[in-house]
Amino acid sequence: MAPFVSLLVMIALGFVVLVFLLSFIPIGLWISALAAGVKIGIFTLVGMRLRRVIPSRIVNPLIKATKAGLSVGANQLEAHYLAGGNVDRVVNALIAAQRANIPLEFERAAAIDLAGRDVLQAVQMSVNPRVIETPNVAAVSKDGIEVIVKARVTVRANIDRLVGGAGEETIIARVGEGIVTTVGSSETHKEVLENPDLISRTVLGKGLDAGTAFEILSIDIADVDVGRNIGAQLQTDQAEADKRIAQAKAEERRAMAVAKEQEMVASVQEMRAKVVEAEAEVPLAMAEAFRKGNLGVMDYYNMKNILADTSMRDSIANMDSSDRQGETIDKKNKK
Repeated sequence: MAPFVSLLVMIALGFVVLVFLLSFIPIGLWISALAAGVKIGIFTLVGMRLRRVIPSRIVNPLIKATKAGLSVGANQLEAHYLAGGNVDRVVNALIAAQRANIPLEFERAAAIDLAGRDVLQAVQMSVNPRVIETPNVAAVSKDGIEVIVKARVTVRANIDRLVGGAGEETIIARVGEGIVTTVGSSETHKEVLENPDLISRTVLGKGLDAGTAFEILSIDIADVDVGRNIGAQLQTDQAEADKRIAQAKAEERRAMAVAKEQEMVASVQEMRAKVVEAEAEVPLAMAEAFRKGNLGVMDYYNMKNILADTSMRDSIANMDSSDRQGETIDKKNKK
């Protein structure tokens, strides 16, 4: 009984070891590679396990590349995987480039992938150009009319400049700048409406794809609309600002006039106060003169007579002047 139990224990241990080996050593993947004509050793797959590389992520793209006739080694794919790249996408891009007769090496494709760009999409864009639609770009011609332009830019990926080249945002910004420059140099907005191809020709001739990851094939004006009259609006705003400045200056002059008037009124009141004060001192001075004998009663009456005579003469002169004014008015009315 004891030998039988020992045999069962040994069989169980052997089964556990076999399951562990089969799970650690991808024998099925190795057989698939051999069947596809990919020469890769079983110990190479074990080494991948030890290096924490998923063998299927390397073997399956390697099978795909071998069937497509690409000369790519397992070490290259594993190095790219360890660097954080997408091996399957790089192999698909290489196959697509080979089918499209586009020269693309593995190192270039790996560099593009590690740079964060979709190398497969770039190859597809090289074969099938992409249309980038710009937002509405508002520009003002020399006559002050706003023109709103919308363009479609047909671009093709430039694989040689994908690493370090600018993206779509730069293309859109440069096209918008070219539209603003072209419309701004037009004498009237009618020129832009009559010849919208003038914008595309001018913008395309500026070489806007320099330093970018794309090659501009064409720039087509999709829509041109007339916006606001910016020149008239600016003139209106300027006139409103001038009016406010004039009103402020007029208010300042009015305030200064009011201040001067108040100052004059205060001066007159001060002078009147001084006159009243002086007139109040006259009786006191006369009384003092009477006490000291410097002024007699007759002198006082003579002075009063002179004042009355002067007052009468002033009243007669005022009556004469009013009579003359009345005669002058009558003559004018008769005429």
